[in-house]
Order: sequence, then C-alpha cells, then structure tokens
Amino acid sequence: MRLLLSSPPSVFAAFVLLAVVVVAVFDDQIAPQGANEVDVTQRLQAPSGAHWFGTDDLGRDVLSRVVLGAKVSLQVGAVAVGFSLVAGVLVGLFAGFYGRWVDTVLMRLMDVLFAFPAILLAIAVIAVLGPGTTNAMIAIGITYTPVFARVTRSAVLGVRETVYVRASRSVGASDMRLLFRHVLPNAAPPVIVQTSVSLAFAVLAEAALSFIGLGTQPPDPSWGRMLSEGRGYIDLAWWIAVFPGLAIVLLVLAFNLLGDGLRDVLDPQQRSALQAGRRTFGGRRRRSV
Repeated sequence: MRLLLSSPPSVFAAFVLLAVVVVAVFDDQIAPQGANEVDVTQRLQAPSGAHWFGTDDLGRDVLSRVVLGAKVSLQVGAVAVGFSLVAGVLVGLFAGFYGRWVDTVLMRLMDVLFAFPAILLAIAVIAVLGPGTTNAMIAIGITYTPVFARVTRSAVLGVRETVYVRASRSVGASDMRLLFRHVLPNAAPPVIVQTSVSLAFAVLAEAALSFIGLGTQPPDPSWGRMLSEGRGYIDLAWWIAVFPGLAIVLLVLAFNLLGDGLRDVLDPQQRSALQAGRRTFGGRRRRSV
C-alpha cells in the first residue's frame, strides 16, 4: 500500500475514484436539481452560476444529470465485472488445475466467446434479452468472462506445480482445499490487476451501449445516453456532450492508472525495483541534507 500511494498517478486515480464513489452514493444530496426537472424557458443555457454545466434541449440541468448518472456507470461496471470475475476465475481455475479434457473443453468455450468482438457480442446478448440496464450488466459480464478465464488459467499453470502445492497434496489435502487455499491466493495478483482494467472497459461498454440506445433507457440519466442526446447540439450547445464525456474520460483514466499501479506493486520484479528506487532516492536525499 505504501508503494502504491507513493506513485502520483495512483494517488490521482484513487482520489478520482473516491470522488466518483462519493458522488454516486450521495447523488440526490449533491445534485442541484432532479434528473428530469424540465424548464423549457431555460433550454440550451450556457454554463453559468445558476447552471454550472449549462442546460440541455429540455432545460434540464446538465450537472445534475452528470451527478445522477455516476451511479449507473459504477453500478453497471461493478456488477458486470463482478459477474465476469466469478465466472471467469472459476473457469480458469478448474481449467488450469485439472488440465487435459477439462482444460480443452472449457477453454474452447472461452475461445468461441473470444471469436466475437466485445461490443458485437454485447449487442447480440442484448438483442436476445432486450435493452435495459440489467441486461447491459449481463451482456458486459458475459463479454469479459473469457478475459478473466485466460488470465486465471495462465496464473494457475504457474502455481499448480510449486513446492507448497505438492507438499499439501502429499499430506492428503483435497482438491478444493488446494484450489482455494493455496492455488487461488497465489494466482490472485494478475486477476486483481485485470479487475481494475476491466472496470474501465465496462464503463466504456455501458456508455457505448447507452449511446446506441441499448443500455440505460430514458428517463434514467446515463453518461452514454447524454452523449447521444448532445451530439445533435454539439455546434450550438457543446456543454451537453462535453461534460458527460469528460466524466467518462476521468473515470476510465482513473481505473487504468490504478491498474498500472497495481501491476507494478503486485509483480515481484517491479516491486523490488520500486523498493530499490525508493531506498536509493531516500539515501541520496538524506546525504544531500
């Protein structure tokens, strides 16, 4: 944790994520107005003291809709990645540990899902289930399950023949105990990094699905939906699309920066290099003082 917090990009990412979580949790108290409070007399007003982010074509406060849309993006990202994390880790865990026909069957199923571009697979799933926030979570979760399966399988292959796993097996430990007590904890670091990166892609996927009308449905606010509604007014009222777009950029950037930081501190070689760099820098600073 000290190494992670010693990195300025990781600190920036943590600050942004904390701010977005606070906004999503206390959105009703933070938003100046309701998401669908219409005032046509104030339509297409530029950012000002009365409306910090301006108003849209119906006179709704853009700042309020951006604030209230944060919960949707975080909720969809967390639930979808949580689904794909559990399913993908289980598939990769059993495929990597047992090998042979189990590995062949499970990973060929994952290859079938990998054969489709992510957004096209999500659209296909929603075409079957119907548009909506819940179905968008399911579609995104299915899309990213193969990613977690491959990452987990690769990590398990490097862990399953280690000395401590063999020693536990020699004293009669069951497969379930080996899997969840010894193999999974030691294969977790790359999965943790992949979780952070997948959260960024899940936010983008939700915004893309909402942009084309397959994600969050009106009148619920969604950053992707706001981008879609604002693109027709980009010359006349740029703020309708720019501010939700900036919110997406900041959130995705924060998840990616956090993923980079986690990769550095969880990888043994990178962690050793960072620790050595800190000791060297600290020693030079003390000598200079």
